[in-house]
Amino acid sequence: MKRLKITSFLTMSSAGIALCLNFAGCSSMTASHPTNGPFQTTGIKICEVTSESAVIWTRLCEHAERVNNPEAETTTDFIYEKNGVKLEWPDQTPVVSYPEGITVETLHGAVPGTAGEVQVWYRLKEQRKWLKTEWQAVDPEADFIAQVPLSGLVPGRRYSIEVHCRKDKRSGSGQVVAGEFKTVPLVSEESPVNFTVVACQGIGTMDIPGRGHQTYGAMQALKPDFFVHTGDILYYDRDPGYAVNEPLAYYRWQRMFSLPENMEFYQRVSSYFMKDDHDTLCNDTWRGCPWNTRQGELTFDDGLRIFKEQTGMNDSETYRTVRWGKHLQIWMVEGRDYRSPNTMEDGPDKTIWGPEQMAWFKKTVQESDATFRILISPTPVVGPDRPGKSDNHSNAAFDFEGNKLREFLAAQKDMIVVCGDRHWQYVSRDNKTGLMEYCTGSVSDAHAGGYRKDLRDTATNLYVAVRGGFLNGRIDLENGSPKLLMRHYSSTGELLNEDIRVAGQR
Repeated sequence: MKRLKITSFLTMSSAGIALCLNFAGCSSMTASHPTNGPFQTTGIKICEVTSESAVIWTRLCEHAERVNNPEAETTTDFIYEKNGVKLEWPDQTPVVSYPEGITVETLHGAVPGTAGEVQVWYRLKEQRKWLKTEWQAVDPEADFIAQVPLSGLVPGRRYSIEVHCRKDKRSGSGQVVAGEFKTVPLVSEESPVNFTVVACQGIGTMDIPGRGHQTYGAMQALKPDFFVHTGDILYYDRDPGYAVNEPLAYYRWQRMFSLPENMEFYQRVSSYFMKDDHDTLCNDTWRGCPWNTRQGELTFDDGLRIFKEQTGMNDSETYRTVRWGKHLQIWMVEGRDYRSPNTMEDGPDKTIWGPEQMAWFKKTVQESDATFRILISPTPVVGPDRPGKSDNHSNAAFDFEGNKLREFLAAQKDMIVVCGDRHWQYVSRDNKTGLMEYCTGSVSDAHAGGYRKDLRDTATNLYVAVRGGFLNGRIDLENGSPKLLMRHYSSTGELLNEDIRVAGQR
């Protein structure tokens, strides 16, 4: 079986790796003397970064290369009849088929895991001496993942890291992967900020075949301080077939994060991940949703657990806030764990966030003295959305909570919304409250679509583009006066739209 050779992340001996820690001058290398494993073929992620801490995510792999066999894809069919009785949607049962001789470990893009231990070396970028964590075993019950915490970091500084691995303490070193990231500045620090946000990426809609999504390279060219993925990182309910059990769910993450374009970005940027419906379980899902059964053995709770395993959040709540220096605070909220059924009659008891998260959000927003404040939501708050949708705060199905939330947000000084989920880029102003919302759109052009001119008329679109790409936010300091620049880019890095916000001005 042919395999795709990956050369997109740094792979070298401990001696050789020291020659290439400046990513500006060396974006990618492979070892001249390959190890016998284990390998880190699904890359690393630098997650949940604060002013003093970070979580380094890695996964140990049996092979140095992902499976390259484009013919080895699953297909999904549904059983439409049982005991002579026709089954109506969503009660039809999914059946996944493999090509002859193929298993989940030999599917196209698969990266089988292996046991072993990892250790993270880290240092301030300008220093020479490495600090080292204790060796930590990967978890074979969690896709052979390790989440390694770093603490005692210096705020607002760049760090270099090396992630080392071995089979056990008696064996030699496995593959070494290098990376770097920036810690969060102190609340008092007057500093510019540069960040990017994306949503909605698929295997079937990647724009560099075999390598991933070119949006990641375009974002990296801007050298962001941090990055937020608002959800639909992958799709369990299509793209390709269905993930109807835990092994197939893990396979989706292996396949997405062994793509070179994607891996190279995550090695170098502090990242925060949010989830939406497709990377929880399936379209428009909630706990107890009738069509959850179309994912076979994979359950809603499986989706919640696997997401935390794969994004460095084992011990964290999925709603949180990060203050990035004096002038910016962001809130990343959870839209799946606590929601009422979309089909429930609207009213005071119907919710997407749940009462505990809503109370936390309002309290922390009111306590914040950041110059600019941004709610980052996996789904729209302002919209407008397509007719007939019933899954987010811009829909009539959640009008009661949506109206209350928009009123609260609009009453806050210098606060805007950034959202994902919709597959077109937009800037909207709520017609009732004046609240501003910036939608990221999808990661690639092939994934873009869905916009219609007859959308529900609750907001005025100031910018619309059915394009793939990303959203870039910047805090610029000019003569001591901070400005927030919100920019939409295409997947190739073309600037499509810019909105400049001055503190104190609506």
